[in-house]
Amino acid sequence: MRTKPSLLSRHSFFPSPISLYTSHRFPSAAVMSAVPETATAAAETPVVEVDDNVKFGFNRTEMYTEKLAGTAIAYDRHVILCYKTHETWPARVESSDFPKLLAGALKARKNDIPVKTLLTICEGREGTELADGDVLLFPEMVKYRGLKEADIRSFVDEVVVNVKPWSSGVQETMTGSHVFVCAHNNRDRRCGVCGPILIKKFKEEAELRGLKNVSVNACSHVGGHKYAGNLIIYSVQDGKVCGHWYGYVTPDDVPALLDQHIGKGEIIERIWRGQMGAPALKNAQRTVDQKLLNRNDSEISVNEYQTYGTKDEKEKEKENDGGCCQGANGFSCCRDEKPETETKTETEKEVNKPAGKLDFLTRKWEQSEVFTAAALVGAVVTVAVAYSYYR
Repeated sequence: MRTKPSLLSRHSFFPSPISLYTSHRFPSAAVMSAVPETATAAAETPVVEVDDNVKFGFNRTEMYTEKLAGTAIAYDRHVILCYKTHETWPARVESSDFPKLLAGALKARKNDIPVKTLLTICEGREGTELADGDVLLFPEMVKYRGLKEADIRSFVDEVVVNVKPWSSGVQETMTGSHVFVCAHNNRDRRCGVCGPILIKKFKEEAELRGLKNVSVNACSHVGGHKYAGNLIIYSVQDGKVCGHWYGYVTPDDVPALLDQHIGKGEIIERIWRGQMGAPALKNAQRTVDQKLLNRNDSEISVNEYQTYGTKDEKEKEKENDGGCCQGANGFSCCRDEKPETETKTETEKEVNKPAGKLDFLTRKWEQSEVFTAAALVGAVVTVAVAYSYYR
């Protein structure tokens, strides 16, 4: 009588460790054919990458969605410290070693500062017109070279508080026009994408026009990430130094800013945010805006800045300013606005939207998941063959 061979001797029900490893790492064609077609198709579906220009640049959906007039920070004086490069600035550059010392000294004397003062960081590159430690003052249009840590207190006391020339430094008078473009990438990706492109475009267009008296530099966050590209232009108009803010600026706007604003002193209203020496307004009337542009700076007192506008207007200013630290006389230095390095557009949200119950079958499978599924299918097939053979 013919006996049936042992189950373990001919077709072992349990595959050896080597066969398990082999089937898991290198599944056969037959096993792979058992993988659901939907999973294979999903694995081959390319991931659609949204271009940076659409997510963070000049083509993002939030461009031109808000009125800009009156969104600039209200201030009378701008202190700009030259420090390293925009690529190396952390999100809170004012917390870096040297800027932190200057900001701390300004905060300590905030109740003594006679006018509302804004502190910003700009690039300082060795071998260029601006180096680390240089300090620029507007509307004075003066520059002090190489501020040292040991001299910070005397600088703040003499220059910022008492509005006198600094006894420990040489005061240099600046000429021409000075453009500061926010390129603070580690603070907000929108500024990091738009800023460098605008800086390059400004330099190219200025060179084409033979404008040697236009200086263009990257600066830290100035408030209003959503309005990127953001920039400030300081220049002399009608014998007075003016600082005008622009938002939603694109490379196509650069020629007009050079020819009309810098060349002729004409404001480009559709992208204008406000100016130094004018209070922040919300939904301001055109006549009021024009009056503010034409009035003498001395007519606007510090008290007017502190009491101007309704509660909603002050909240708007706080939003743009980032809720910065302000003293009795309006010193501002801290940019507390929340960093937004990954601002999502509607397109990006749609791409990342969950697919529901069908997600398991249609999503892109990881390689390890495919191999694991193949191993399980192989085990089931082995059981089925063994069972049919011994029935």
